Amino acid sequence: MNRVVAALERVTEWIMALMLAVMVALVFGNVVLRYIFNSGIVAAEEIARLMFVWLVFLGATLALRRNQHLGLDFLQARLPASVRRACAVVSHLLMLYALYLFVTGSWTQLLIGTQTYSTVLRFPMAFYAAAGFFPAIAMALTILANLWKILSGDRDAVVPGSAPQGVLVEH
Repeated sequence: MNRVVAALERVTEWIMALMLAVMVALVFGNVVLRYIFNSGIVAAEEIARLMFVWLVFLGATLALRRNQHLGLDFLQARLPASVRRACAVVSHLLMLYALYLFVTGSWTQLLIGTQTYSTVLRFPMAFYAAAGFFPAIAMALTILANLWKILSGDRDAVVPGSAPQGVLVEH
């Protein structure tokens, strides 16, 4: 299972790199075309905007998976291990609730977006909502997996305020 997840992460990284390259090429090309030739690629803005939205949500999903989101855990680090664990359970449940709201809202917007289309390229606006819907499901699964590890006492569980494995903490 870990190999499948690692492969999905690598594929996601490559997709993100490709989207970023296309965005840079489109926006830079459009700037050059506008200032030098007084013309431009009309669809460049729509494509770049759509790719940016997907890039943000895919990046957030990878950051969550790798525990790289910005966080302050100096207060939790001073708590006893059992209280840290309880705080982690509560925070995971709150994150799951927020993602539930996000998924249901994204689903509603996805359905609405199947009936509305972008201005220039006429693609369904559901593509934007899908950028939130699918990564939110992946985030919820990631949080559920870590919550299960916390509740089952797995040593690989990520509990904010606890030292990562292999790191010595001096007091």
